[in-house]
Amino acid sequence: MFNGIIKNTGKIKKIYIKNNNCILEIYSKIKFTTRDIGSSISCSGVCLTLESFKNNVIKFYVSKETLYRTTFKYLKKNDLINLEKPLIYGEPVSGHFVQGHVDTTCRIKSIKILGKSWVIDFILLSKYRKYIVQKGSISINGVSLTIAKISKDGFQIAIIPKTLKLTNLIKLKKNDLVNVEFDFLGKYIKNIVNKKK
Repeated sequence: MFNGIIKNTGKIKKIYIKNNNCILEIYSKIKFTTRDIGSSISCSGVCLTLESFKNNVIKFYVSKETLYRTTFKYLKKNDLINLEKPLIYGEPVSGHFVQGHVDTTCRIKSIKILGKSWVIDFILLSKYRKYIVQKGSISINGVSLTIAKISKDGFQIAIIPKTLKLTNLIKLKKNDLVNVEFDFLGKYIKNIVNKKK
């Protein structure tokens, strides 16, 4: 479990994709110990298990399902990855609860720069729009964000300068794909309501 407050990024050092499976190596300045091996790390919103680390390089296995559901199938060497260690009970939760279970990807329709902030419009398939609400939480590439507005073909978010500085969102361009995880509380409520009908 994560909270989507990204303070660290890493850079892809190596990526091997074969038979729909993937080994991912990321250079990171985050300090890891042997206790961290086997723990979950959010990598641009995707919950991956840390397999090993050596000299600031962390290694993960990425499954066929993860490649299918996320932007990871398009990753390249030197791409920037948002990184977050799991929450520790008792510490403050500044964002919202993020599981790292990416629901889908969506495409950027437009980016407007307002002062030092960005306003981004995303195109979202209609079947997923039931999971978004205005002023609700959403995870984009693992970053906890607030939905500013819902449009006829998707939604809009505003990103403050600090978030842009600390995450890979600063690299986004029109037509880029991002990893999306909807608020899991909303998904559970929607499922319960559907079962009662």
